[in-house]
Amino acid sequence: MSTNIFLSHGLVMTDVAQPHDRFVRVLLSDPERAGVLLRERLPKEISGLLSPEPPILVEGSFVDEELRTHLTDRLFQAKTITGRTALLYVLVEHKSFPDRQVGWQVVKYTVEWWKQWERENPDWEMMPPVVPFVFYHGTSEWRILDEFLALVDAEEGWRPWLLNLRFAVMDLGKIEDRVLSESPRLRAWLLAAKYATRDGEQLEIKDFFIEVLTEVSFDDFLLIMRYVVETYRRYDEKDVREIIRRVHPEEENEMMSQFAQSVVENKNPEWAQMVLQKGRKEGRKEGRKEEATHTFLRLLQKKLGPSLPDWVDKKLEVATLEEIGTWTDRILDAQSLDDVFSDKG
Repeated sequence: MSTNIFLSHGLVMTDVAQPHDRFVRVLLSDPERAGVLLRERLPKEISGLLSPEPPILVEGSFVDEELRTHLTDRLFQAKTITGRTALLYVLVEHKSFPDRQVGWQVVKYTVEWWKQWERENPDWEMMPPVVPFVFYHGTSEWRILDEFLALVDAEEGWRPWLLNLRFAVMDLGKIEDRVLSESPRLRAWLLAAKYATRDGEQLEIKDFFIEVLTEVSFDDFLLIMRYVVETYRRYDEKDVREIIRRVHPEEENEMMSQFAQSVVENKNPEWAQMVLQKGRKEGRKEGRKEEATHTFLRLLQKKLGPSLPDWVDKKLEVATLEEIGTWTDRILDAQSLDDVFSDKG
């Protein structure tokens, strides 16, 4: 009988939930990136038995409705080297400091996956193992004990009789930049996530950041730079232009125009005002829509396939820049065109 392995993976991020949530969900939605991350950072006893095949992203979530403003989860299906099925569960928590109660979240959602597994396997004989993994990139060093019983007020002699669950922790702040990952592509994503919460060090790593960004695809570069625009408070318009110019100089004007809407939401009002004024001065509104449409179609075809019905082009012709932005954000979780274009709130 094959054994299922559940891997819970938590990420503690800043309190600015939306851009961090979107960035990490995109990072983990790529099976190749997710597979590399898990194989590199899970305990060797676990990663050494995972197949080199990329895991498959599976739909599903057990995060409580009232907690979804700061919690996100991802589920992957993978194989072990012996052919067993492995389910890799990723829990993302958007806080900039270690959450002392993360052990309880790990236990709670692990039990929920066990319950679902039981419903799908009513004739089970053995329960699947669960391997929790916490991914942390906040500014404070992780000093929390890596077990659930650290939250239980019990007599020491009772420990052997009580439910416990240990979890591995990856603290990005403790990992030297150049060894964040052996994969240049994943290293760029992790470097961006690491310094999004470290305002005081963002300018210091700019040259190395540029070096790393030269090793990723243009699609990755575009997504990472959008995240930088939204979260890097020490990078002004000049810094962002410099990065784009040194990596993709031919895209400087188009990308800066596209980012104009994003910087409105950034907590750097002076930068936002500069970019928007420049966009108005140069008459870039149509250019922004053209670039946003191009990016949207590229991501949509990558997600749902290259063949799209004619009505998609017609819908884009009359759409506003804001509508295209909303549709682009929906692509990540979309399973059909209706998921992208529906009028849901």
